[in-house]
Amino acid sequence: MTISLINTGKRFNRDWIFRHLNFQFSAGMAYAITGPNGSGKSTLLQVIAGALSPNEGKVEYLVKNDQTQTGNPLSPENVYLHLSIAAPYLELIEEMTLHEFLHFHRQFKPLLTSVPIPDIIALIGLEKAAHKQIRYFSSGMKQRVKLAQSVFSNTPVLLLDEPCTNLDAEGIALYQRLITTYCKDRLIIVSSNDETEYTFCSEQLNINSYK
Repeated sequence: MTISLINTGKRFNRDWIFRHLNFQFSAGMAYAITGPNGSGKSTLLQVIAGALSPNEGKVEYLVKNDQTQTGNPLSPENVYLHLSIAAPYLELIEEMTLHEFLHFHRQFKPLLTSVPIPDIIALIGLEKAAHKQIRYFSSGMKQRVKLAQSVFSNTPVLLLDEPCTNLDAEGIALYQRLITTYCKDRLIIVSSNDETEYTFCSEQLNINSYK
């Protein structure tokens, strides 16, 4: 998939978060959205995800056609099927166990067929908590679940907002392994001001350039 921002702008009341943003995110590439705290990185990521509508300009999504090698426009209501996201502000269903949650999630968005759910749980180091309600997880454990939910979803686009939030050194190393092993051919966009979260990104978009 290719995602294009065309003269895109977003404001809240009279305050513009960003304006006149022209940028193309290409399939198989990794990008970092950078800028200080409060600069609007998360807002931009939500516009890219289709969760927020821009106030000016537009966002275009093109899905490659293997037969014609051209891009077919994707309708806004189907965008969510092609992307997965991990973000601190997204909540988990805490009444479910981890095992139940991943099975429930799979009903709405397929997981990678190459990695069964028990293997996903083992890869994120939560085998002993597989049948515990998520409400009893620590903040770091919950972040591992959020990463698993996004990384192991079978989508061409992966959006990550401050992906190492609440992770210790071992969790950060896990995050980097998951990206290296399971995200090689995907379009990845990371919103962060922490370089350890986007060392693998080949391009950066500084949101302060579009104020």
